[in-house]
Amino acid sequence: MHQMKHIFTALALVSAMILAGCSSSSSSRSSAASTQRSQTTDAGYDQDTVLDAAQGVFGDGAEGLAGIVENLFSELGRPNAYIAGEEAGGGLVAALRYGGGTLHHKIEGQRPVHWTGPSIGFDAGGDAAKVFVLVYNLYDTENLYRRYPAAEGQFYFVGGLGVSYYQRKDIVIVPIRLGVGLRAAANVGYIKFTESQTLNPF
Repeated sequence: MHQMKHIFTALALVSAMILAGCSSSSSSRSSAASTQRSQTTDAGYDQDTVLDAAQGVFGDGAEGLAGIVENLFSELGRPNAYIAGEEAGGGLVAALRYGGGTLHHKIEGQRPVHWTGPSIGFDAGGDAAKVFVLVYNLYDTENLYRRYPAAEGQFYFVGGLGVSYYQRKDIVIVPIRLGVGLRAAANVGYIKFTESQTLNPF
C-alpha cells in the first residue's frame, strides 16, 4: 500500500512536469508568433506614410490615389520599400521605357535607382509619367537589380492614374503612373532595374 502511494505520487509529479512543459512550449510558440507579427509590421511602411509619399510625387489632388493605395494595402499588405521617380516611354509596336528615382527602403535607407525595359505590344502615342512604385518582399536592396516580367493591359487618359504588376520570385513591384498622353497598351515585356543609368533596355 505504501509502495502504491509512492507510485501515484511519482505519476502526479511527472504529469505536472509534462503539463508545465506543454504550457511553456505553447507560451514560447505564442511569443514567437507575436514577435514575427511585430517584425513583419515593423519592417513595412504604413498606409499613411505611403500615401503621403505618393502625394509628394503626384500632388495632393491626384484623383483616385487614396483609393488605389488602400486597395493595394488590402491586397498585398505593407511594402517594405518604395520608389519615387519619373519615366518616359512610347512607341507603336516595340515601346521602350526609361526611368529613374530614389529607392526608399524601410531598413536600408535611400539610394538612387534606374530602370529600363522593352514593352512589346500596342502603345498609341508617347507617355511621360511621374511614377510611384511599391515594392514588396525586398529584404536586400541588391536583389532589386534584376528583370521583372509583366503582363500589362492599361489605358491612360490625360493625367490619369494607372497601376501595373511585375514579379520575380517573391519580390513584387507595383508601379502607379500618372501619365501625360494617350496610351492603350496590351503589353508583354519586363522592367529591369539598375544602379546606374543606361540606354540599353535589354
